Amino acid sequence: MLLRMLFLALLTPAVLAQTTPLPEKPVLMLQPQLVEIIAKDATLEILAEGFSWSEGPIAEPGSGDILFSDVPENKVYRWNEQAGLTLFLQPSGYTGLHPENNRQQGANGLIFNADKQLVIAQHGDRRLAIFTGMQEGAPQYKTLAMRYNDKLLSSPNDVVQHSSGAYYFTDPPYGLAGGDASPDKQQPVNGVYRLAPDGTVTLLVTQLTRPNGLAFSADGKWLYVANSDRAAAQWWRYPLQADGSVAEGQLFLDATAQAQQQRGLPDGLKVLPSGVLLATGPGGVWVISPDGEHLGTIQTGVAAANVALSADNRWLYITATNFLLRIALKLH
Repeated sequence: MLLRMLFLALLTPAVLAQTTPLPEKPVLMLQPQLVEIIAKDATLEILAEGFSWSEGPIAEPGSGDILFSDVPENKVYRWNEQAGLTLFLQPSGYTGLHPENNRQQGANGLIFNADKQLVIAQHGDRRLAIFTGMQEGAPQYKTLAMRYNDKLLSSPNDVVQHSSGAYYFTDPPYGLAGGDASPDKQQPVNGVYRLAPDGTVTLLVTQLTRPNGLAFSADGKWLYVANSDRAAAQWWRYPLQADGSVAEGQLFLDATAQAQQQRGLPDGLKVLPSGVLLATGPGGVWVISPDGEHLGTIQTGVAAANVALSADNRWLYITATNFLLRIALKLH
């Protein structure tokens, strides 16, 4: 027994997470209005498993297939109802650029832009890029942004596109060996940036320690930013200005106390047409009202990283540690 306990103590968190069963009754209701969004008896469905750290899910326009990243493995997978899981891109985010002190991790956040092109936050290559197709079996990428003030970005993490065509993205140091202490970290802050249609990169937010997931409010007036710091596990929102910049941020919801007790941090998020946020956080996916009230949690049993909505908002897809999960929502 002692040897077994010692062995378990040496296991990495990712390995331990794989032995954790998913909750049979995942929906934790904190406010009665949660039943308007998800049924109390809704269950989690495992679509695929066995990943190192699943991230960045997105529904492909037209097909509805779910693309998602396995960040440490430098891969993007495709999942659909008929074929199940297939490998889509390898390498996905590290192609050999900037190898010094580089953890050589792959894609993180994924989106389809207004032209239905796949845009990737590439950890390892330290850039935002567009997937342009395959050449002799190898994926090809075009750089959108790699530098700010003539200095390399750290490791772009998540990205969203505004109706103006501009991209907004976060740049924490997760892709660098040593993080903030890496000798190859060139940006003095972990920022939120705007990439204008003309290619200009602007630094918008500087005060967050670990800016991560991004989403626009349903009315387009706010930019939500998750801060993935256990000591400041928070969601912030920033008023969007006419010129694409943001005004002073407001603390939207603080989960720091819960982050000390449960797995997971504020990370990826999506917004329903009603304005309700579905945001990964301590314990799973938090359901948050437009006024910042925590309505309940979809408990995942392991740390949840990100979420995606089907085109009709009937399904919520969740990347959670080594899983791709799905749970039914009520129509919105």
